[in-house]
Amino acid sequence: MKKIGFLSFGHWSPSPQSGTRSAADALLQSIDLAVAAEELGADGAYFRVHHFARQLASPFPLLAAVGARTKKIEIGTAVIDMRYENPLYMAEDAGSADLIAGGRLQLGISRGSPEQVIDGWRYFGYAPQDGKTDADMARQHSEVFLDLLRGQGFAQPNPQPMFPNPPGLLRLEPHAPGLRDRIWWGAATNATAEWAAKLGMNLQSSTLKFDESGKPLHVQQAEQIRAYREAWKAAGHERTPRVSVSRSIFALVNDLDRAYFGRSGESTDQFGYIEPEKRAVFGRSYAAEPDVLVEQLRGDEAIAEADTLLLTVPNQLGVEYNAHVIEAIVKHVAPALGWR
Repeated sequence: MKKIGFLSFGHWSPSPQSGTRSAADALLQSIDLAVAAEELGADGAYFRVHHFARQLASPFPLLAAVGARTKKIEIGTAVIDMRYENPLYMAEDAGSADLIAGGRLQLGISRGSPEQVIDGWRYFGYAPQDGKTDADMARQHSEVFLDLLRGQGFAQPNPQPMFPNPPGLLRLEPHAPGLRDRIWWGAATNATAEWAAKLGMNLQSSTLKFDESGKPLHVQQAEQIRAYREAWKAAGHERTPRVSVSRSIFALVNDLDRAYFGRSGESTDQFGYIEPEKRAVFGRSYAAEPDVLVEQLRGDEAIAEADTLLLTVPNQLGVEYNAHVIEAIVKHVAPALGWR
């Protein structure tokens, strides 16, 4: 069995060709797609977070709304850029959203991806300490956030408070029990995957990672996952960690699918630079008739290693079509691969 969810970037554009023409469209359609995915038997609704872009940004209002409209589906991010986050305020927001959802939040966090603006986190009031990088700052914010989620008191109470306090040092409220174990790190390298394992975070691996060997993406990701699990074991954690990979996968079951994605199945991994001096490998898309798709996916080593698969969806094609994309995988592909 394998959990299957969708991952939406929440793009919108005023173009007449777009089915998502405003921020309101992106948010409301995201909620509707999560509801539809749950009804179709999918396991997760995940959302990307970008700033200064016509995409989904601050995630917690959306996550809370999805939590209020659904009952079973996991609700998450992939990923929140921790360079931009106040970890204390984030802990309160995350606790609130998780309680509304009944403990279904699965928060992916990371250092983030290349931005629409130069050093956008500076506009949010953050800057790395002297001698540190923005990636160091993201990890430091993450460690504070993880510590806060343990729910331990740390703040000295006012001896004359407006309202009575519980005894001892005070923690942030509301506290969501178990959320600390449902934090994921989006790792672009083997080293950051191993760092995440030591801190007890689950692992998310995207449709790209920094190239560390010249091998295909799925092979590099599988190696990353195995290194992560070894680091997890060495750290002595008691629970079993979770691992997700993201893929663009389209089962061609009707003429519209073939019109949109009929040529995408011919794609291959691409190597290039998303940042100066950082060569990355970008994963191929899968698009084929279901029986062909099943055989292609059998050969993806990273999918085989992961317990969760996130399907990247073309959200601007609308809720109805994206629900169809999810249903086609759940109905026509997953059973043949033993995922259902």
